[in-house]
Amino acid sequence: MRSTTTRIVAVLAALLIVTAACSSSKKSSDAGGSTGTTAPATNYDAVLAAKLPEKIKSAGEITVATDATYAPMEFYASDTTTLQGADVDLAKALGDVLGVKVNVENATFNDIIPGLGTRYDLGISSMTDRTDREATVDFVTYFKAGTSFMVQKGKNQDLTSLDALCGKSVGVETGTTQADDVTTQSTTCTGAGKAAVQIQSFPTQDEVNVALTSGRVDVVLADTPVAGYQVEQNGNAFELVGSSYGTAPYGIAIPKSADYAGTTDALLGAMLKLNSNGAYTKILKAWGLESGAITDFQINGAVS
Repeated sequence: MRSTTTRIVAVLAALLIVTAACSSSKKSSDAGGSTGTTAPATNYDAVLAAKLPEKIKSAGEITVATDATYAPMEFYASDTTTLQGADVDLAKALGDVLGVKVNVENATFNDIIPGLGTRYDLGISSMTDRTDREATVDFVTYFKAGTSFMVQKGKNQDLTSLDALCGKSVGVETGTTQADDVTTQSTTCTGAGKAAVQIQSFPTQDEVNVALTSGRVDVVLADTPVAGYQVEQNGNAFELVGSSYGTAPYGIAIPKSADYAGTTDALLGAMLKLNSNGAYTKILKAWGLESGAITDFQINGAVS
């Protein structure tokens, strides 16, 4: 039988081990760990961190807005409180490089750009870098994606192009490229003497998907990775038809104000570092998104 002294020593040793483990876990969380794959804290780059504006340096943190209805890019875990996805992991990895804590907050997509510089420091939310958006914010590109047509399985197999949407009910998320595309297409339809597109716009992609499930819309237009993920998760309900179109870069949205001067350069450098050390590829691979990888990261790289 072990003596009382031996038992006390053993207990103290166990407590020290647990305390060390908890301390290590807390440091990992504080550095920006999240569900999925993140870059290790050793990615810190003092030169890039120095490029950040005083507003961020003094705060020691960055608040990132994302629309958590766009799986697998950004969405809630099964606990309904933890934000996860490729964009969430990327935001945390960028924070590791720049030495700042990253707070990712859910926001309606259409409210992200208006909230930059006040409520949020950055927008990382599958946002296409477009010339019209560049008039309001700056971007650092990090991914590429097109648009796909998603229908109820076995139905509306002919809705494989924008031209096929005349007179059809189409579901889109408010404020997205797809919402602009179908609005333009509706004008094209009526100009050609055809019926207008019946556009049903919803604040979140989740609501768009529900509209398709219930048959309130004939087809949904969404970014290809997002539409593809919905098909994977709901293979008996949805399918993609036709080919994707309009491949364009996603961008991290950054306020143009003087308070954020230097942020674009810091983020561009951080993206290049994550690419060179393999962390970027690791994040995309964890979410099955390797096909959207880019290597030509740019500031304001809109293609349309």
